[in-house]
Amino acid sequence: MTTGFDALVIGAGPAGSAAAILLADAGWRVALVEKQAYPRRKVCGECISATNLPILQALGIGKAIGPLAGRPLRQVALVCGARIVRAPLPAFRDPVHQWGLAIGREHLDTLLLEQARCRGVSVFQPWQVCGIAGPPGHFQCRLRQGDGTGEYVLAAALVIDAHGSWEPPVLQEGGPRAPRDSRHRPSDLFAFKANFANASLDQGVLPVLSFPGGYGGMVIAGGARATFAFCLRRDALVEARIQFPNTTPAEAAQGWVRRHASAAAALLDDGVQVGKWLGAGPIRPGIHLGRRYAGAFRIGNAAGEAHPIIGEGISMALQSAVLLADTLLGQGAHRADGQAQVGIHAAYAEAWQRHFARRIHLSALYAQLAMRPHLLKGIFPALERHPALLTRFARWCGKVRPGPGLAGSERAAEYA
Repeated sequence: MTTGFDALVIGAGPAGSAAAILLADAGWRVALVEKQAYPRRKVCGECISATNLPILQALGIGKAIGPLAGRPLRQVALVCGARIVRAPLPAFRDPVHQWGLAIGREHLDTLLLEQARCRGVSVFQPWQVCGIAGPPGHFQCRLRQGDGTGEYVLAAALVIDAHGSWEPPVLQEGGPRAPRDSRHRPSDLFAFKANFANASLDQGVLPVLSFPGGYGGMVIAGGARATFAFCLRRDALVEARIQFPNTTPAEAAQGWVRRHASAAAALLDDGVQVGKWLGAGPIRPGIHLGRRYAGAFRIGNAAGEAHPIIGEGISMALQSAVLLADTLLGQGAHRADGQAQVGIHAAYAEAWQRHFARRIHLSALYAQLAMRPHLLKGIFPALERHPALLTRFARWCGKVRPGPGLAGSERAAEYA
């Protein structure tokens, strides 16, 4: 059986669900494919910058987020060894949405996906795309049910790749998927995350952790539970497993962080772990969106991934979805024209670079500094004397830069 759609969106995280909602609202027939069952926890971050709250309002989940999120994020802290310096986060110039929030991905992703269903998106979950054939404008997409018991074929004029960090692009240079690079490098980054109850961390504060070979962050999300998340280089993880024998990789990594960031460890001393450690990797920070059209439009981490140290993953996911939707809707009459898609992609790629490339480059710079605390200690006295520098760093990372399209638009007011 074959069903025709204007767009196939692969991946129902914040980027994929947001793009599906926006296109469906414009009258497009949209299929959204997600291979995981929801709700599910993810290693990915939980911070939503204030600039994205108008987007979530426009997507129809603004009111639902409040009870599930932590208190507004008003402060940032830098933790290096036993030292902490705190500073205000910059406020967004919006009288309603001045401060960001933290919300678990098990809540955010589920809210967005259910909103997509309500807006008329055809959701296939848990299903997986296992093959795409045909030219742009006339794709034939083969889906397989999660348990392997069923298959489905749908036709789509265009494909939106929102698969996130862990899968190869669905189309490359118009051809099939290429396998992920499996080479092991000392610099490979692995991500870990766990939740704790009764932690000593103040609500509304976003600590950033610096330690040898990695960096991390902490935040209070909904239910007054602290999220402790960090990235660690492969070579540091190997050393951690030597120092902490007879433990799992996550336990060894946690021991490494607690040993080298004692001020952060103190915040968790009275905490009780809730649920299991999550781990994933290696993560792939950098720009993945090329200027040449490869047959699919990439959004979210499929397009580019900032180092998690700046907490802009969800921001870039939502804002890239808005940017692509605005670009596509501006050329909506040509969506089934494969040749026209080349021009649409060029316009989208150029706009994407303007909005996100600087954020990714700055995150790499901050990450390299944080992974070398012996360098950071040299500037710590200046940060203690002038904590406003931390505020400025947060501003440079895009915390209060208005996103494309819907951010602050009249459309958001429809759902206020």
